Amino acid sequence: MNIIEFAVSRWDAIMKMTIDHFTIVIIAMGISIFLGISVGILITNSKSGAKIVLNIANILMTVPSLALFSILIPIMGIGRAPAIAGLVLYTQLPIIRNVYTGIINIDPSIIEAATGMGLTKRKIMLKVKIPLAFPVIMAGVRTATVMGIGIGAIAAYIGAGGLGEYIFQGINRGNDRMILIGAIMVSLITVITDKGLGYFQKKFEI
Repeated sequence: MNIIEFAVSRWDAIMKMTIDHFTIVIIAMGISIFLGISVGILITNSKSGAKIVLNIANILMTVPSLALFSILIPIMGIGRAPAIAGLVLYTQLPIIRNVYTGIINIDPSIIEAATGMGLTKRKIMLKVKIPLAFPVIMAGVRTATVMGIGIGAIAAYIGAGGLGEYIFQGINRGNDRMILIGAIMVSLITVITDKGLGYFQKKFEI
């Protein structure tokens, strides 16, 4: 039986794991993007605060993903909850860093002009800074999302399900076809999601 026939014969199980994987990543990235953008905006008001936050995010990213998931098990148990929490923590750095970098590197003369027009700090952030920093912010979001999809496969080790479960089953059984199919599906999700975010970026970029 070749790999195509193998995939067709197990298509229902493969699709279920694909949906489970995508669901975990979507939930985690929704939380991660909201949190990362919020924190990134807040730290633009304090260089010392920014240094502390970015260092913490950097440390979290250097922790091996499996170790991070394992640390969360005594706190949250096994399953989707620690997987989502782990992905949120692991993907903060590229989002926070890009939001912060994109905003603080805006030409000061543009901010001065906006202030001279009578815009409040809140309106300057929403109508000037974020739109101008949008390409840089989206680059961070796309990087974090790609990371999240790949790392999400490791979450199968803590009972979160998803395509990682199929890959690990293949490793345990010495079944190269299962490993390859799992890897291919993870890659497809990554490419499709990144293309979708790229389309979103082009549509709303000024």
